[in-house]
Amino acid sequence: MNHPLTPLFQPKAVAIIGASHVPGKVGYAILENLVKGGYAGRIYPINPHAREILGLKVYPSILDVKDEVDLAVIAIPAGYVPDVLEQCGEKGVKVAAVISSGFSEVGNVELEEQLLEVARRYGIRILGPNMFGVVYSPSRLNANFGIGEVHPGKIAFITQSGALGAALAYWATAEKIGFSAIISVGNKADIDDAELLDYLAEDPNTRVVLIYMESVKDGRKFMKSAKECALKKPVIVMKAGRSAKGAEAVASHTGSLAGSDAIYDAAFKQCGVLRAITFIEAFDWAKVMAMQPPPRGKNTVIITNGGGLGVLATDACEDLGIPLPPVQEDLRRALKAILPPFASLKNPIDLTGQADEDLYYHSVKAVLEHPSVDNVITLQCETALAPILEVSKAILDAHKDANVEKPHLICVIGGLRAREAAHFLEEHSLPVYNAPERPVSALHAYMQWSRFTGLLSD
Repeated sequence: MNHPLTPLFQPKAVAIIGASHVPGKVGYAILENLVKGGYAGRIYPINPHAREILGLKVYPSILDVKDEVDLAVIAIPAGYVPDVLEQCGEKGVKVAAVISSGFSEVGNVELEEQLLEVARRYGIRILGPNMFGVVYSPSRLNANFGIGEVHPGKIAFITQSGALGAALAYWATAEKIGFSAIISVGNKADIDDAELLDYLAEDPNTRVVLIYMESVKDGRKFMKSAKECALKKPVIVMKAGRSAKGAEAVASHTGSLAGSDAIYDAAFKQCGVLRAITFIEAFDWAKVMAMQPPPRGKNTVIITNGGGLGVLATDACEDLGIPLPPVQEDLRRALKAILPPFASLKNPIDLTGQADEDLYYHSVKAVLEHPSVDNVITLQCETALAPILEVSKAILDAHKDANVEKPHLICVIGGLRAREAAHFLEEHSLPVYNAPERPVSALHAYMQWSRFTGLLSD
């Protein structure tokens, strides 16, 4: 993709300015992640006091590197950054990711302006400063100090908070949630959310964009980019600083103003952005959008082996206005032929606690294939009567054999075996949740986005 930010995500050569041979140092962690991540491009550690780090030749300065360098990752004390950026300009570096802190976030606006003056003079784009780095899974680029292993996937995550962003990436990876990109934006002195949205809107490796933000510097620019991106793929925002005290915390955290929450809310709705209040909610939504096709209709059927679980899911659907129409007669007849006589053929369809792999397979397949059904939520309680992993395999087989483009969300509740079953299903692109309200919320968010794009009409 020919874009000004392509060198940030797909560089042919990366220089780590401030690379360290001391484990635990930021410059060591960045270099180690880049090497261990399997980045195939050229890596140039820069440090005037070392000759070799992690088996790589070290250069005293970026000007000593003979080859071209696309991306410079700068991790040195803030006061030295403008001079080093000058060297990057002389070298022809296209993008600089400035890890260093000590700029506008602590009131040092003048130093940040010096940085921008050098960047403008040489045409260098700056990510940061005051950030932890960038990850782009398709190019195996892991140029950050906050996250080690990243599970590849279709979610692009932009974060204004370094520590929270890194922690969420760790958490999501443990939950088998995959990322196409993770971008720490820090102070957003130059490259901002809007430009990243412009790039990610066209990125074939990204299906959904998730943003943690505390402020927006240029509201009109953001709205334009967000709307253009949201017409192509979902954009989910966690906007912090909703309360008066939260806004104060934003000011002390990044040195920026949180702004009026009501204005943000209205702007997000106008440009098709989905606003999540909690990170659990945000990742719940992103997960189904990354794994499943968008809803093109509203009619939803719930399948469960636990009556109580079905009732909770029904309440959640009712609260959010998701229709649960009666099961059509021809589908009722097909299900009646395979289900026990005491099973409920209403919606939710209750297979009862005796449901085994065979019952789940035939029921899920029949429901998915029926033309009256637009979306399916399959619920599964762990019981002693059927091995939960085998049932999950049957659900996956039914999903594959039905071969339809409909959202299919799963809820699995139980112990350690249930967790194993959930990970198995998610490895095969079926989103799994551990409470019945969560897939309902995720489906509702997906429906909102489908309405905005015109894929789903009322």
